[in-house]
Amino acid sequence: MARKIVFSTQRYQYLKERLLAIAPDDWEPGLLSIRDFPDGEHYHRITSGVTGKEVVLIGGTIDDKETLELFDIANGCIQYGALCVNLVIPYFGYSTMERAVQYGEIVKAKTRATLFSALPAASNGIRVIMIDLHVDGISHYFESNVRPVHLYAKSIVQQAALDIAGGRPFVLASTDSGRAKWVESLANDLGVQAAFVFKKRVSGEETHVTAISANVQDTLVIIYDDMIRTGGSLLNAAQAYRHAGASSIGVITTHGIFAGNGYRKIADSGLVEKLICTDTHPNALDITDPLLEVRSVAPVILSWFESIPV
Repeated sequence: MARKIVFSTQRYQYLKERLLAIAPDDWEPGLLSIRDFPDGEHYHRITSGVTGKEVVLIGGTIDDKETLELFDIANGCIQYGALCVNLVIPYFGYSTMERAVQYGEIVKAKTRATLFSALPAASNGIRVIMIDLHVDGISHYFESNVRPVHLYAKSIVQQAALDIAGGRPFVLASTDSGRAKWVESLANDLGVQAAFVFKKRVSGEETHVTAISANVQDTLVIIYDDMIRTGGSLLNAAQAYRHAGASSIGVITTHGIFAGNGYRKIADSGLVEKLICTDTHPNALDITDPLLEVRSVAPVILSWFESIPV
C-alpha cells in the first residue's frame, strides 16, 4: 500500500491540518514553497518527496487563482512521480453554471472539469473527490483518466438537525422544490416530515412564495440548502415558513459561501435561531458569531479513504 502524503492550496491549509489531525499515523504532511513575484506570477516548489506515494491534494475552485494553483500542484506531483493523485475539491465552484440557458453562455462547471481532465496520467490514476455537488451531473463532465467521486455529507447534516432540535419535534425543509427529493430522503432517515415551498419567478432576481407543502404551525422548521451564497433564497423561505406559523427556524448548509454581506443579512433578519455549516468553503471560517457553527468535513473525507479496498 502506497504511503499517503497530503498537500493543499494556500486557502485550504486549514482543512489539510484537520484531516491530518484525525488521519492514521502513516499519512504525512506534504510541504510546499510558495511565493509571489512582483509581476503577479506565482512560484511553487514541492519540497517533499512524492515519488511512489499516493498524493491527497485539497483545494477548491472557489476562484480562478485557487483553481490554477490546484491544477499546478497536481501537475507537479504527477511530474515528480506520484503513484496516484486524489484531488479533494470540497466546494466545486461554478456549480450553478452547469448548463447553458441562453445562446452563447459558457458552461463553466464543464470547462473546469475539462481543465482537470487535461492533467497528465498518473501511474495509478487520478480521482477528483467532491462533496454535496449542487448538480450531480457535474461529475459526468470529467474525462480521460480522471475518476470523479461524489461524497455526501449526510451524516453531518443529520447530526446537525438533531442538535438544533435538541429533542424538539421538527420539520426538515428546503428553500424550494428543486432540493425537495434530497431533503425528503434526509427527513425519511430522521423519521420526520419534509416540507418545501413553491415559488413563482417574477423576474431574473425576484421570486414569490406561492405555497408550502406541509403544515408547520407551531413547529420548529429546520431548512437545509446545499449552499448559501447571498442568503436571499434562504431568507425568502424562512419568512414564508414563519408566516405559515413555524415557531422557530434553524438552518443547515453544506457550503457556507456567504458572499458579500450575505451572512450579515441572515444574522440581522432575526429569523434564524441557529445556523450550522461545514468547512468546505474558507469564507465560513472568517465569521465569528454565536449564531454560526462550522463543522468539519474532514471525517467524511477520511471515511471515504478508509472504505477503499486495499
